Amino acid sequence: MQKLLINIILLTAGYFLSYCFVLGETLSNYDYNSPPDNFEAMWEGYNPRTEPLETEIIKQWEEDNIVLRIVRYHIGTFKGKAAIMAAIYGFPKGVTNLPGLLQVHGGGQYADYRAVLTNAKRGYATLSIAWAGRISAPGYNVSPNVVKLFWEGKTDDPKYKLTTDWGALDAYHAPSRNGKDAFPSIPVAEWTLDPVVSPRNNSWFLITLAGRRGLTFLERQPEVDGQKLGVYGHSMGGKLTVMISGADKRVKAAVPSCGGISDRYSDDDLHFATVSDPPSLKRISCPIFFLSPANDVHGRINDLEAAIAEIQSQQWRITSSPHHNHQDTPEYEVATQIWFDHHLKGNFTTPNTPISELILKKGFLPRLIVKPDTSKKVESVEVYFTQNGILQERGKGKDDSSNTKHRFWKFVNPVEDPTGKRWEAELPIFDTSRPLWAFANVHYALDSSVVGAGYYYGSYETRKFNLSSLLEVVSAEELRMNKPEVFPSFLKIIEPFSGFWRKDWFSYNTKKWGIRTNKLYEPKWFAPNPHARISLEICSELPNKMVLWIDGYGVEMKLLGMNTWQRFSFPASSFKNSLGNSLTSWSGIRELRLDDEEKLNLPRGSEGKVIKIGSAWEGSSPNFRNLRWLP
Repeated sequence: MQKLLINIILLTAGYFLSYCFVLGETLSNYDYNSPPDNFEAMWEGYNPRTEPLETEIIKQWEEDNIVLRIVRYHIGTFKGKAAIMAAIYGFPKGVTNLPGLLQVHGGGQYADYRAVLTNAKRGYATLSIAWAGRISAPGYNVSPNVVKLFWEGKTDDPKYKLTTDWGALDAYHAPSRNGKDAFPSIPVAEWTLDPVVSPRNNSWFLITLAGRRGLTFLERQPEVDGQKLGVYGHSMGGKLTVMISGADKRVKAAVPSCGGISDRYSDDDLHFATVSDPPSLKRISCPIFFLSPANDVHGRINDLEAAIAEIQSQQWRITSSPHHNHQDTPEYEVATQIWFDHHLKGNFTTPNTPISELILKKGFLPRLIVKPDTSKKVESVEVYFTQNGILQERGKGKDDSSNTKHRFWKFVNPVEDPTGKRWEAELPIFDTSRPLWAFANVHYALDSSVVGAGYYYGSYETRKFNLSSLLEVVSAEELRMNKPEVFPSFLKIIEPFSGFWRKDWFSYNTKKWGIRTNKLYEPKWFAPNPHARISLEICSELPNKMVLWIDGYGVEMKLLGMNTWQRFSFPASSFKNSLGNSLTSWSGIRELRLDDEEKLNLPRGSEGKVIKIGSAWEGSSPNFRNLRWLP
C-alpha cells in the first residue's frame, strides 16, 4: 500500500512538472503517437501574439532622416531554451500610421539594411529578419563565419556579434549548426523539437513561426498601422512569404519572388501535407503578386497555373521575365513596390492580368490572342513561346533543372488591332513533335520613377512595369492533329542581329553591353555536325578584347577597332575552361554569351583558380552580324 502511494505521488509530481514545463513552452505538447499530420494540426493552439516580444535594440543610427535599428525579439521557448530573432528595422523619422513590411531573405542572402532604408524612403516601416543569422548593415556585418562564432559562444573574438539564436533548435542555413539541412527533410534529432517525426521539426515551420512573430513586432511599433502589413521575399524567402501568408491572416498583401509555387513534388507525404507549398497556397486570401522569371528553377513558371488555382484570393498578378533565372531587371522587380502601394497605401492601381487565348487551326500557325487591361496606357505587348520542356500531368513531376534554366523563349511581335484592345501573334513553331508553351508580357509606364532595392538589394530605378498572362499550353498530340506550318528543320544562321533580335537575348546588367542567349539549346539551332565551326562577324570603334563564351568555356577575340568588320570562326576545341580543358562537343550546349570579360568554369572539386579572359571595354558598344554555323 505504501509503495502504491509513493508511485501515485511520483506520477502526480511527474504530471505536475510536465505541466509546468509545457506552460513555459511556446508550443504545447501532444500525443506523440499521433503527431500533427496536416496544416491545421501543425498550427493548432499557437498564437503569435501571446508571448512577450522582449525586444532589445543592439544598435541604432540615422541615415537620410530614416531611423535604422539592429534589433532582436523573442521567437519562443522550445525545449526550455529561448529562441531569439535578429533583424534590421527602419522607418521614416517622425511619421506614424505607416504600413509595415516583413522582408524575408533568401538562402544565400542576408537581412540587409538597404531594403529597409529604401522602403522607408517610400513611406514604409520594414523588418528584415535574419533567420539564418546573417546581417548586412553599416558597422554591423554578420557573415556565416561570424554566425559560427556566435553559436560557438566565442565572445572574446573581436568579430563576435549578437545575432539570431535558435536556442535548443537549429533553423540556421548555409551553414546549419548541426551540419544537417532540415528543410527538405523532417529529421528527429537532439536539436529538433519533437522526439518523433513531426512537421514541427522542419526548418520551414520554425522560420514561418518566427516570421509570424515578426508581424507581431511590426503591429506593436508606435509608427506602424497594424492593419496594413505586407510580406515579401526572394527564393527561400519567396517560399517563406507564401507560408507566412497562408498561416497568418494579418498579412494584407504578399509578394513572393522565385519561390512558393514549386515545392509540390515531395515523395514525403508528411512534408507534402504540411510544409510544401500547396497547403499554404490554399489558405492565402490576401492579394498576392508572383514574381516568376520564365527560366527560374525554384519558382517554375509551369507551376503558376496550379498555384493560382489553389489560392483563395481573387486579387493576384504575375510577372514573368523571359530568359531569366533567379534574377531580374527593374521593370519586373518593381512589382513588389507597386503591389504594396496598391494594397497597403491605396495610392496606385495595378491593371488586371492580361487575358490570353491560344488558337489552333489546321493549316495555319498557332495564334496567341492577348487582351490587356487598357485602363492604363499600354506601352508594348510582347509574346514568347517555347517548345523546350516535358509536359507533365499536373502535380505528377517537374522538368529537369537544366531544361528549366535554359529553355529558349522565342520572341514574337504581336499585331495590335484597330480598337487598341487586342493583340494577336502568330507563333512560328519549330515542329509538331513537342509541346508548346506561350505567354504574353504587357508593359506599362509609371507616372513617376520608382526606386527600390532588388532581389539582391542592389538599388534600381524604373519608370515602367510589366504584367504577364498565365502560360498557355498545347500538347504535341494537339499540334499534330492540327498540322500547323513549321520552321525549316535546320537553320545555319543562328542570329542575323536584325529586327527584334535582342528580345531573344538577355542580360542582368543594364549598365554593360554584354548579352546572353539560350538559342543554342533549341534543336533548330543545333550544330549541323560535330566538326562544325561557330562563326561571328564583329566590329568595334576602338581596339578591344572580347569573349565568346559557351557553358563556362570561352575563347578570347582581339578586335582591331576603327569600325573594321572581322570574322571569327572556332571549332568546339577552341573553347577552354579554367583548367585549360577544351569543350569536347557541341552536343548538349545551352547558353552562349558575348561580353567584354567572362570567368571560365572551374569544375566542381577541382584544384586551381578561376580564370577570367577578355578585358574592360573601351569606346562604344560593338556591332555584330551573321552568327552562324559553318560546315
